[in-house]
Amino acid sequence: MAKEISGLIKLQIKGGAANPSPPVGPALGSKGVNIMEFCKQFNSRTQEMAGKVIPVIITVFKDKSFEFILKTPPVAVQIMEVTKIKKGSPEPNRVKVASISWDQIRAIAEGKMVDMNAFEIESAMRMVAGTARSMGVKVSGKSPFAVN
Repeated sequence: MAKEISGLIKLQIKGGAANPSPPVGPALGSKGVNIMEFCKQFNSRTQEMAGKVIPVIITVFKDKSFEFILKTPPVAVQIMEVTKIKKGSPEPNRVKVASISWDQIRAIAEGKMVDMNAFEIESAMRMVAGTARSMGVKVSGKSPFAVN
């Protein structure tokens, strides 16, 4: 018989750097989860992704046990990593802070495809390009999509 779920917790934690301090401690402590056990498991599963922001969805059961699902880093974080910028533009429609190519967008979209709400790589690429534009990053090159 399946365990009864008492709650879901969504967090974004740097890979290999989970510790009991906020936001992890208070979020898990309020549900009665063993914080140190979560930190150990999370850090061991994310050692190879050290320093990258990893979204995690923690399912907490009535008996205070838990399981968690790791997601891929957010698109905005990946764009900042590729373009080597610290943050997006304060005025994305006027001030461009960097440039990204369609090949780089395809690479990000292929990596993020499992977590995205898209069935085709072209749709995922359009989503990534939209995120880049909203951050003030110029998408350079000719669009690989047919114009209708």
